[in-house]
Amino acid sequence: MTVHPLPRPGGLTLAQASAEFLDRFREQPLTRRAYAQTLTVLADAAVGGTAATVAVAFTPGAAATAMARWEGAAPATWNKHLAALRSFAAYCARRQALEEDPTRLLERRKEPRRGDKAVPAARLEELFTDPAVGLREKVLWRMLYETAARAEEILTLDVGDLDAAMRRARVRSKGGAIEYVHWATPTARILPRLLAGRTTGPVYLSDRRSPAAGARARALADVDPTTGRGRLSYPRAEYLFKQASQRHDPHGQGWTLHQLRHSALTYLAAEGRSAPELQAKSRHAHLATLGKYVRLGEETSAWVTAEHDPYNRRAPRR
Repeated sequence: MTVHPLPRPGGLTLAQASAEFLDRFREQPLTRRAYAQTLTVLADAAVGGTAATVAVAFTPGAAATAMARWEGAAPATWNKHLAALRSFAAYCARRQALEEDPTRLLERRKEPRRGDKAVPAARLEELFTDPAVGLREKVLWRMLYETAARAEEILTLDVGDLDAAMRRARVRSKGGAIEYVHWATPTARILPRLLAGRTTGPVYLSDRRSPAAGARARALADVDPTTGRGRLSYPRAEYLFKQASQRHDPHGQGWTLHQLRHSALTYLAAEGRSAPELQAKSRHAHLATLGKYVRLGEETSAWVTAEHDPYNRRAPRR
């Protein structure tokens, strides 16, 4: 357990508090990255900048300005960033750097309880085999779907994390634990083409070389030592998936990377997999959290309707 001293006279600065807060999650890179995104926006909205004390910088106005960044986002996205701000505020209060919660005037938004996020399997296959899609994206999307893993878990993979013989990869889960995800034959067939003999560095690389110095320089762990290219970022991967999937979405909106995980678990549930089997695949800590993933939706509805169509020639005669 990390014990921080009480702030010195003059108060804890926002920069110091943010760094210490994020340091608590150094063994949980996915959580750390999510919190860092929120705190970066807060830093831009802070009164007096990050050099000001928390009490001066982190005000209700600054919190509202920061959250305005996600004003048009989905309720789940809004609630995620609001929860991050509140967690940071609670930390600052424990450090005696804040007396009141700056987010107290902000409210969580109601999230819709239903909604079929699974992408029809036929459309997924069209997307996976689209000749206009590059090899990197095909491998990434296939692996995400077949492993039912979180996008950031797969994007943070290094070549050394792969076990091609067992068709599995070692990932650091949302809670920081080391776990394994498994893929199937389609991924196994095209993964070697992506690696092209590489034995080190990130599995998924950006299109450009990473700057060696300056504000955009990356950590050495996120750079391929052979090509100098950096790790593919989540925002870029999400953007590319959205753009490519718009061509296959009849509504033209496109899909999200998270929908690949959702689709995989939904179809496994439709095939009759038990709750413990789904939990083993998804690696959720609690069975109750599987509910939103395994609710059978539009694909199952279409199948049931077709099976009971009175003009279905394959229907058993009565």
